[in-house]
Amino acid sequence: MCMILLKLLLFLTWISSPSLSTSMTQLDTLLAIRDSLDPENRLLLSWTPHSDPCSSVSFEGVACNEQGLVTNISLQGKGLYGRVPEALAALKSLTGLFLHFNALTGILPMEISTLTELSNLYLNVNNLSGDIPREIGNMSNLQVLQLCYNKFSGSIPTDLGRLRKLSVLALQYNQLNSAIPASLGEVGTLARLDLSFNNLFGPIPVTLANAPNLQTLNIRNNSLSGRVPTALIRLRGGFQYMNNPGLCGTGFADLGSCKGVSTSEPVRPEPYEPGDISTKDLPASMEPQRESCGGGHCKRTSKSSKIGLVFTVIGLVFASTVAGLLLLFWRRSQIQKIGSSDNRLKQVCKKSAFPLISLEYSDGWDPLDKGRCGYSQEFLESFMFNLEEVERATQIFSEVNLLGKSDSSAVYRGVLRDGSAVTIKCIAKTSCKSDEGEFLKGLKILTSLRHENLVRLRGFCCSKGRGECFLIYDSLSNGSLLQYLDVKRNSGRVLDWSTRVFIIRGIAKGIDYLHRKKGSKHGIVHQNISAENVLLDAGYKALLADSGLHKLLEDDVVFSALKASAAMGYLPPEYTKTGRLTEKSDVYAFGVIVFQLLTGKRDITQLNCQSGILKDIVDENLEGMFSESEATKLRRVAVLCTHESPHLRPSMDTLMLELDDNV
Repeated sequence: MCMILLKLLLFLTWISSPSLSTSMTQLDTLLAIRDSLDPENRLLLSWTPHSDPCSSVSFEGVACNEQGLVTNISLQGKGLYGRVPEALAALKSLTGLFLHFNALTGILPMEISTLTELSNLYLNVNNLSGDIPREIGNMSNLQVLQLCYNKFSGSIPTDLGRLRKLSVLALQYNQLNSAIPASLGEVGTLARLDLSFNNLFGPIPVTLANAPNLQTLNIRNNSLSGRVPTALIRLRGGFQYMNNPGLCGTGFADLGSCKGVSTSEPVRPEPYEPGDISTKDLPASMEPQRESCGGGHCKRTSKSSKIGLVFTVIGLVFASTVAGLLLLFWRRSQIQKIGSSDNRLKQVCKKSAFPLISLEYSDGWDPLDKGRCGYSQEFLESFMFNLEEVERATQIFSEVNLLGKSDSSAVYRGVLRDGSAVTIKCIAKTSCKSDEGEFLKGLKILTSLRHENLVRLRGFCCSKGRGECFLIYDSLSNGSLLQYLDVKRNSGRVLDWSTRVFIIRGIAKGIDYLHRKKGSKHGIVHQNISAENVLLDAGYKALLADSGLHKLLEDDVVFSALKASAAMGYLPPEYTKTGRLTEKSDVYAFGVIVFQLLTGKRDITQLNCQSGILKDIVDENLEGMFSESEATKLRRVAVLCTHESPHLRPSMDTLMLELDDNV
């Protein structure tokens, strides 16, 4: 208690200091923040003195309002390794602080609680430790509080129940050791609460179960006990409670009946916090005698009574500490038995107390039903991700990470726990094949595609709660080929001639692999080859994206996606008559891309590529630096591939020989 009061006194002295209000300008504050986050000044190189923090060209990650006041700091995933700075408290207009996916250490300073305008606080996936400051309860505008994947210990502050605008509270994967505060149930706006993978004990508060807007409650892997409130049945798949051996209840799968447990719902638990032991928390025999004042005189408790009370409290604290250590050792042994959360689910069909993954859909659609795991397990198990991993990688599908969106899907950038960059495609359940057998066949094809010129599928996840399927692919550093078309000479994105030839060969190899794919009667037709679906790695090697994706999707969704290809000229003329896509359709699209790389243009319909003078066709950005003989042969290849008659177009294996011999 003395330490808390001392810290508060120092803080009040600091914020009332005349020098702070006069000499501590916004620029000074940001430089102090930089020094704390990046002690060696290796990462925030744009944060320099004598520059405007609100300028678009300086102070990376800083945004300001019309009054020139800093309102947002977004420095996620920058490799910052310092500490969360107390100086943040001076930025009173700050509404968003995004420092997640870094390596910050130390405590979370309570000074941050003075940022009463802050609505989003993201500190997840760092190495922060110590207690969660109870003063955070003063941040009246806080809507999202992300503190997960750190090393916070102690209790969950009951003061968080005063955050009446809070919608998301994520505290999973810490070392918290307390009961769940019933006050959290008083937050009427709370929609998502994740307390999983901690050392929490005691019952689930009834107030929390009755929270009006609660949609997701994850309490897995704790030491909670007692009867589960029946009101939580309404959450269905949004309530995750596995690996809490002490829980019981009716209406919940995998929970036993509450024999020997009181039939009444659990009472409201209030966790002990430092300096917050009140008489209501003590047994009646331990309550201190109150002063009785009468006739102007007060009779105080005896000195021996006070000493006895002190020793009793010390004994309780000591006993609680020993019990906590024993509980921690027990929890660790249990987690070791069950397996690390970072591993994929190895045995889908076997009953487990620790299901990492939820692969069922609502409305009875469950493509990975355990009843037919014998069919799916052998090729799916190593690709399975759980929803928590997907949410963690995308920072719960943050708009910051949204790369694109359509009627049927959305694409996010993400970072996995091993630090690798990925692209995550989210597909709505309604866009997937409704026949479970067909969906499984499509998924099997996707997981079997392995070639150096195809984007690698890292894994997948299906979520009942979200009604979506997620495909996790490797992310490539140089983006799509589309970015390198229609560029200006001085843009720095002009591909040299040898790189263009290298890309053409890579695309051809990828298509040829698909057309030759073993296990498929007629190979695999990509159906959607375009410059946008040709991705480039750090060495500009070409990799085809979305290979086999149409095998998962409903026909009308595939047809809708082809509209973009038609607009860019990748669809062959016969498609309008037959409505079918064949291997020769892929060949046609390949020819269009060859023309695009020769000319440097996206739209080649207005160019006389087939018979025009070569030097007038080849991209002027090359400034004549190309092989005329290679360009001539590549144009001939492109002309053959885009022939009006599909029967006169060469096959990919013939094209491979042509490219190997001539280019």
